[in-house]
Amino acid sequence: MKTDVFIGGGGIGGLTLALKLVQRGIDVVLAERMAVKAPTYKGELLQPKSMQIFDSLGVYKKICDRSNEIKVLDMLELSSSLQVKDQAFMDYSVLPGKYSAAYMMHHEELKSVILKAACEYENFHYLKGTACKGYGENTALLQKGTEKFEVEAEFFFGAEGRSSVTRKAMEIEVKQTTYNHHFLTVTFPRAENFTDGQIISTYNRFLGLFPLPDSQVRSVYLIPPGDYKELKEKPISHFHKLYTDLAPAVDGYVQQLTDWKKIQLMIPVMYHADSYVKGNKAIIGDASHAVHPMAGEGMNMAIQDADILGELTADMFKEEKKDESNLKWYETVRYKRADHVIQLSHLAALAYSFPFKPVSYIRQRTFERMEEDPILHFKQMLNVSGLGMWKENVRDRFIQGGIMPVRIKDLTKDTKELKYYTPEEDYPWKAEGLR
Repeated sequence: MKTDVFIGGGGIGGLTLALKLVQRGIDVVLAERMAVKAPTYKGELLQPKSMQIFDSLGVYKKICDRSNEIKVLDMLELSSSLQVKDQAFMDYSVLPGKYSAAYMMHHEELKSVILKAACEYENFHYLKGTACKGYGENTALLQKGTEKFEVEAEFFFGAEGRSSVTRKAMEIEVKQTTYNHHFLTVTFPRAENFTDGQIISTYNRFLGLFPLPDSQVRSVYLIPPGDYKELKEKPISHFHKLYTDLAPAVDGYVQQLTDWKKIQLMIPVMYHADSYVKGNKAIIGDASHAVHPMAGEGMNMAIQDADILGELTADMFKEEKKDESNLKWYETVRYKRADHVIQLSHLAALAYSFPFKPVSYIRQRTFERMEEDPILHFKQMLNVSGLGMWKENVRDRFIQGGIMPVRIKDLTKDTKELKYYTPEEDYPWKAEGLR
């Protein structure tokens, strides 16, 4: 079997990369190990940059039609008696332009939309239930059941997740950082008018609620490591009370969840590979970086990786400049951006990690200031959205800490848009040239 590009892994990142390539006329073989849908929780929150990418791929409307639009994330800080002590908002409407909302979509539904779009192209070859076992010289070694075979390609891209075969073949190691907490995650019914996201916290508890379409809500609840086994031995009503104590809006809905077996344990980790590229191989998504899950960053970073690597590879074929050294452009564009998101998410994780009242106060104060200062608010939403990157400076930190007063004047629409990534920043090789 011969192809232009082999992709290992048919998750959201791998499928997005494949769709981008086949739309540009590149022949692609994609091997997906799973023959059935993934049993574990996968990301569902699509940020604005991902929606911009999907718009360019022609699937924006299909995704919008099957999603729940989220304009606001409501941040509630509760007292020890579980009364609302403070409320702040992360408002996507501060982002000018078409992409000013996040979208919640069932993960398997999103995969289905992208896969269906890719299957419309004859140059896309999808190998379901096929695992990549390793690499030979310019071949991927595949296995489907007892059948073993090889695929010859010019480039090999790994999108297989944390235990990436491609990353191992590239001899790239990652060092994981673990956290002092785990999450319970489950989907259950919601009220029809509960359509915006909520993050509810006390000094020692955390609950995230992210509404999905079809009157459902995805939830994440923070627990100490090792508590999962003990919790499962308690009646399901104990789980219901954990939720209704913090979020009365789910009372009458979370009780429709009647089996602990539907509640998954999610263990957050963080790592960042030293490199994304070696020879004619490259890695994207969780194969190259893992991030603490605060706002769907992992899936969105994989989509953004796929966009840059796909555009670059397609241009290399179009211009007949297939020198493998050109793949470094992908790393040049994505590495700093990914690292910035990883660090922001890490800081957010630390803000909810320690069950002490002073930490709760600092967190509350920081979110208050962020909402009151329009520039801080825009910076936060810009960085979360993926549409651009604007790092906080010393003045921002002083404002967050209450040392300096908040700024009242907002930025103009044009000034905000200047902070968005331009096509020249996304695809710099188009101006500077390929080898």
